[in-house]
Amino acid sequence: MASSVAEKTPGGFRRVERTTIADQVRIQLIESVRSGRFAPGERIPPERQLCGEFGVARTTLREAIQQLLSLRMLERRGNRLHVVEHFGVVEPADEGKQKQLQDLMEARRIIEISLTELAACRATDQQRAELMDLASEFNTEIDVTEFRELNHRFHAAIGECSGNPLLAELYDRVLQAVFESSAFASLMHGDLEPGEVEEIIQKVADGHHQIACAIRDGDPVVASEAAAIHVADVESQVFEKLV
Repeated sequence: MASSVAEKTPGGFRRVERTTIADQVRIQLIESVRSGRFAPGERIPPERQLCGEFGVARTTLREAIQQLLSLRMLERRGNRLHVVEHFGVVEPADEGKQKQLQDLMEARRIIEISLTELAACRATDQQRAELMDLASEFNTEIDVTEFRELNHRFHAAIGECSGNPLLAELYDRVLQAVFESSAFASLMHGDLEPGEVEEIIQKVADGHHQIACAIRDGDPVVASEAAAIHVADVESQVFEKLV
C-alpha cells in the first residue's frame, strides 16, 4: 500500500505521516471495526481523543468520519458517533442465504478479476513490492484472527494498486459482505480440525502468491487468471459448507 505510518500509539492507532491523511484515518477506523475493536453499536472515542491518537487536525478527522457515515459504517446518535448495529449487506433468512452468497461471490469474481488486471498494469514499484511482502506473510503458523486481518490487507492492497478508488471501494464492500456471511465465517470457525484450517490457509497463501507475482511482473493476463483460480477455489470451499 502507498501509506507510510509510524508505530502505534498507546491507544492502538498509528500516527499518520503522509499527505493522504483522511484516507489513512478512514482505513484504520475501518480496520478497527472489522477486527472487533469497536463492536456493533459501540460508541467510538470522541474527536479530541481520536485527533490525539492519529496526530491529525479535527478537520481531517471529520473528513474521514464523513466517509464512514456515507458508507453507513458509523451513525450519529445525538452528538455521539456509534458503529452501526448491522453494516454491509444484511443476511436474509436461511432460505435466502445461499442465493445471496452466490450473488456476492459472483460480484466478487467479476470485480476481483478486473481489479487484479488493472493492478498489474498500474501498480507502482513500491506497491508491487509491498504486495509481495504481504503475500509472504501468509503461513500456517498464523492464527485465524491474524489470517483474517492479513487477508483483508492483501485484498485492500490490490484495490489500491488498481488506481481506481471507486472500484476499490466497491470491491471492499463486497468483500466485507462475503467475509461476514455465516457460510464464510464457518469456513474458518466451524468444526474444523487444526490440519484442515492449515490446509485452507496454505491454499489461500498459494493463491495470493500467484496473484502478487503476476502483479509484480506487470502481467495482466496471468494476474487475472490467477485471480480467477483463487476466487474459484474460495467459492468451492465456501459452498461446501452449504451442502
